[in-house]
Amino acid sequence: MSETHAFERSHDILISAPAANVLDYVCNPNSWPEWLAASHKIDSPDRPLRKGDTFRENWHTRSGPAVLDWLVTDCEPPHFWIGETTTDFIGTIIVRYDVTDAEDGQVRFTRTMINPARPKPPTEDQVARMDAEAEVALANIKKNVEARAG
Repeated sequence: MSETHAFERSHDILISAPAANVLDYVCNPNSWPEWLAASHKIDSPDRPLRKGDTFRENWHTRSGPAVLDWLVTDCEPPHFWIGETTTDFIGTIIVRYDVTDAEDGQVRFTRTMINPARPKPPTEDQVARMDAEAEVALANIKKNVEARAG
């Protein structure tokens, strides 16, 4: 068995909206192409998904296209949502969304991406690209959720 490398990266942003609005937006995969550059097409019911739900995502990155079959493994609205998929290029991908109360009526949205067993660790350049893409994605989530809440 070859050696694998665990990897986890979290990013967060403050959003002026109720926690339920934030979680419902991000856990409806049909919203993903609105805020996530790699997500191009979603085959999913147009609603927030809950534990046991599945969906398909057409993904495109610098490595090329991929079709990801996702399973929602846990969900506790309006606090968290966890989805999981498996790829041949980096193994299992787990995405976790957490929404917690912050000050002044805001909530903190945290998106965590976990690869428990990558075939090799990401390079510094890959991590920098992930961070830059996450910054744009979180700003898009904030803008879209606040516009809908306001």
